[in-house]
Amino acid sequence: MKLLQFEDLGSMRYKPCWDYQEKIFKAIIQKKIDRRDAADDDRAALPVPTSRLLFVEHPHVLTLGKSGDANNVLVNPSRLAELGVDYFPINRGGDITYHGPGQLVAYPILDLDQYCTDIHKYLRTLEEAVIRTCSEFEIEAGRIEGLTGVWVDIESGASARKICAFGVKTSRWVTMHGLALNVDSDLNFFNLIVPCGITDRGVTSISKELGRKVELSEVKPLLRKHLQELFGWQDTSGLDSHDIC
Repeated sequence: MKLLQFEDLGSMRYKPCWDYQEKIFKAIIQKKIDRRDAADDDRAALPVPTSRLLFVEHPHVLTLGKSGDANNVLVNPSRLAELGVDYFPINRGGDITYHGPGQLVAYPILDLDQYCTDIHKYLRTLEEAVIRTCSEFEIEAGRIEGLTGVWVDIESGASARKICAFGVKTSRWVTMHGLALNVDSDLNFFNLIVPCGITDRGVTSISKELGRKVELSEVKPLLRKHLQELFGWQDTSGLDSHDIC
C-alpha cells in the first residue's frame, strides 16, 4: 500500500523549509535501511516508510541547483538584499529559479520503491499533474522537448512561456525538492535571473494567462488531487499533521 502524509506549511522562509525537508528525507531513508538490514523474521514488523507531500509558499528567494551557473543571477548580492530576496545554492538538479509569494511549491518526499524506480518517469508524472491542473483552468499546457518544465503555447517557438519549474534530488530512491507552479506570482522577479538557464523563452502564471487574480487556495486542492490520482497513494493525514515518519 502506498501511504502518504500531506502537509500544507502555508508561508515559510526557504531555509527552515529546506531543513524540514531534509529531516523527513533522512528519516525515510533510515527506515529503508533499517528494513533492509533487519533479519527476515523482524522485517515484517517494521513499518514501511510513509511518503510525504509538502505544499508551501516561500518569501522571495533564488535557488541555484548543483548543475547551475551562478552567472544566471543577473544582479549583484547588494541588489538582492535591497529587494529582500534570499539566495541559496542547493542540492537539487537544475539551474537557477525563483520562488516567491503567489507561487505554489510542492515538495514530494517519496519512496520511489513504492512507485517506480525511474527518475524520468517520476518527473513526467509530476509534469502531468501540473498539466492536468492547468487544464482545470482551461489553460492548455505541455512539454517542450529538450527543455525542462511545463509550458503554455508550446507550438509558438520563442513565444512559449514556462508556467512551472522542476528540480529534484534522489538518494536510495527517495526524492526531495520538486516543483514550483506560478499561480499569481510577481513575474518581474524573474528578471533577476535567466530562469533555469533558458535564455529564449519567457515565464507566465495562471493569473496572467486568465487575465484575473487566482488564489493559491483555488489551485492547491486540484494539484493535490491530480498528484494523488497519478501516483495512486492513500492519503493518511489531514492538513495539519506534523509527525515525522
